[in-house]
Amino acid sequence: MAKHAVLSLGGNRWRSLPCKKSELRLDFILACGQSFRWRETAKDHWTGVMGGRVWTLTQTDDTLWYHVYNNQDREKEGNDRKRRASVSLQEDKSGKRSKGTVKSEEEPVPVTEQDTEVEENMLRNYFQLNVELRGMYSAWGKADPHFKCIAEIFRGVRMLRQDPTECLFSIICTTNNNISRIQGMVEKMCQTLGTELCQLDETTYHDFPQLSAIADSTVEECLKDLGFGYRAKFVQRSAKQILDTHGLQWLEGLRNVPYPQAHDALLTLPGVGNKVADCVCLMSLDKAEAVPIDTHMWQIAKRDYNYAAGRNPKTLTDKLYQDLGDFFRQLWGLNAGWAQSVLFCADLKQFQYLKQMPHVKQLKEEEEK
Repeated sequence: MAKHAVLSLGGNRWRSLPCKKSELRLDFILACGQSFRWRETAKDHWTGVMGGRVWTLTQTDDTLWYHVYNNQDREKEGNDRKRRASVSLQEDKSGKRSKGTVKSEEEPVPVTEQDTEVEENMLRNYFQLNVELRGMYSAWGKADPHFKCIAEIFRGVRMLRQDPTECLFSIICTTNNNISRIQGMVEKMCQTLGTELCQLDETTYHDFPQLSAIADSTVEECLKDLGFGYRAKFVQRSAKQILDTHGLQWLEGLRNVPYPQAHDALLTLPGVGNKVADCVCLMSLDKAEAVPIDTHMWQIAKRDYNYAAGRNPKTLTDKLYQDLGDFFRQLWGLNAGWAQSVLFCADLKQFQYLKQMPHVKQLKEEEEK
């Protein structure tokens, strides 16, 4: 059985891209609730599914390392090719093996230059490595002293560019939920409706389901049985509405329209409100100005920016949601959604210990003064 790869153990399938940690931090990005398909399978090694492939990623100070596993179709094709090219080992009458014969084994399919180029481009696109963080962090810090303080420790937080279908149906599951439970729900959906890709140790990895599979009339009850609750009907009915009304390419086509139009189009789907629509716009539709406002960001606005001081509204109305988004867009500019992701990440419980470092405390005290 294949095992999860670890960089220190070597292996000829590891490849790399030059990338500084200040531009990309896997431990922040893959655990902050943008995507729910990644798990830490060894220290600082993240394994997940992206683009129909299973990957393990890790990094050093200036290098992003990646290992792509053979899925079942690629492995079968490679082994069939090797069997046709080999001859079985046979013993002659004297008990010696014939010369020039090779034993057929189930070995990993060799990595070709074409594979390397395709997968490198997939990674660059997924992490949007064409976008330089350094300049944006500098601009946000000049405009916002609080951001500057947070950015001292939370460098390398960037937006993923996810598949729109996977992003939409994963984010629908986030309503009144937490990251750990959402990961479990998304994984159950993939195991039940997605194509099996490969098995590593005791874990079987599946691709995200096709839109047609999610739209099937039996899916709502199936997801309810898996613990999706009221979200099950939103998942199935949104998929069916997209297929019946718009077609397979509709979601991806929203990348080519302005942000307000994409946002409003998503709001027509069952179970999609302002926050879900903005998450999908920001994380998969190239709308960097989308600023998702959830409980975390609402608390950040009141606590760190003194927003709505004296008014203390009890609920986040549509108007207040829009006003708050406009506040952050005016503060941070056209890429406000990227800046929001840094503050969101910094507010998550699992990263609070980083704020207790002495130099961060000192910066916070200076900001407050």
